[in-house]
Amino acid sequence: MNASGYEQMQLIQVDPIRRNISLALTQIFVWPFIYLTFLMLLIFSKKEIFRTETRYILFGHSLLVDLMFLFLTDFVVLLSYNFVLIPLHFCIPICMLMEAVTACAPLTIIAMCVERYVAICMPLRHQAISTSRRALIVILMIWILSSINPFVDMFILISTASREYLSQLTHCHYEIMIPEKIRHFARGLLYIVGLVFILIIEIFCYVMIYIAARAASGDNKNSASKGQRTISLHILQLFLCTAEVMCPYIEAVVMQYDIQTYLTVRFINFLAFSITSRAVSPLVYGFRDEKFYAAMVYFIRCKNNTISSDTIKQS
Repeated sequence: MNASGYEQMQLIQVDPIRRNISLALTQIFVWPFIYLTFLMLLIFSKKEIFRTETRYILFGHSLLVDLMFLFLTDFVVLLSYNFVLIPLHFCIPICMLMEAVTACAPLTIIAMCVERYVAICMPLRHQAISTSRRALIVILMIWILSSINPFVDMFILISTASREYLSQLTHCHYEIMIPEKIRHFARGLLYIVGLVFILIIEIFCYVMIYIAARAASGDNKNSASKGQRTISLHILQLFLCTAEVMCPYIEAVVMQYDIQTYLTVRFINFLAFSITSRAVSPLVYGFRDEKFYAAMVYFIRCKNNTISSDTIKQS
């Protein structure tokens, strides 16, 4: 798994120029996504139709989860690359929240897939099944399931770790909560098993929607075809989540041969799977949706007109 806090400090100090370039590139990648995700979340909060329809409620939740993930990840990166060490017991809440947010992503994906399956394959029951109240209950269940693992790890750590270990200075990364290697392996294995289970459900939804698309005609056929493309996007998201889980194992192998190559591979994995993949997918999903895209265009035009009017008045 990832190196310990002390080893991370040594790796960052290998090449100051590399460190500064990596930090700059990280900010260049992260903040545009943070801005766009925040903008979409703001638009979601301003339109009542988005707050009352199940698919948009789940989409808004995915935006919130990704925004939290980007903020927390960037915060941890800034601490690490600026050599800021903080007491381990202050890192624990940050690590727990990051772990919960990470687990929320695939669970939200499966909830969105099931919603599309119900909408296309059970159109007469869709209004009764997919209500805003049930969507909020699903989101609550997602957070409960996502929080189980970090809370269990926290209780085990507090019960078994010494006071010296809990008070040491470190970088914030989840491995500080599971110092035993066997628990590293068990965590990765459990996460992969969960992703495989989610993938099976997504493939089932895709096949059923595909069958519905072949049997449908007219508007129903178009709706089913859009549902197929949506499920395909969710499957891609899930593969990216799986790749993110596998990255630390690949990095551990590379680290045994060459530190410089390890740093390059780790940075590319970080940008490709931890940042870009999580940010791009919801943005693509939002731009593909006609209602949400129209709301974005309207919001941006209104803002531009307001700024232009204020500029004319001041001049």
